[in-house]
Amino acid sequence: MTQNIHDYLAELDDIPGTRVFTAARARRGYWLNQFAMSLMTPENRERWKADERAYLEEWPMSDEQKAAILARDYNRCLDLGGNVYFLAKVFSTDGLSFAEAVSTMTDMSFPEYREMMLKGGRSVEGNRSIKANRAAGKKGAD
Repeated sequence: MTQNIHDYLAELDDIPGTRVFTAARARRGYWLNQFAMSLMTPENRERWKADERAYLEEWPMSDEQKAAILARDYNRCLDLGGNVYFLAKVFSTDGLSFAEAVSTMTDMSFPEYREMMLKGGRSVEGNRSIKANRAAGKKGAD
């Protein structure tokens, strides 16, 4: 039995705290990710650090994408098509480690996040289905 690819991909949106980088997200975030990759060169990093807003104006991103980058709202960047590995160029330019930056995407401080990861990562309890959490009235339902 075959499954409709759109139905299958929609199921991935039911995982709490997870944004799967689908082809649709890739298309939506193309310029956002191109901007982030531009920070691989020292010249572009310096231009970015000198005037972030002016540098972003050179990229045909949505105003919402630009605002998310300026706010360093990485979860919003992911929602708008950003790829975490491309966004790592922004983290690095800001002087953050990958783990420090990713901890900002949680409701934990960096030390709490680091400790959780050292203990094996987040529990699967409550992290399997947004729909099931909503039905049970639990955290992670949004």
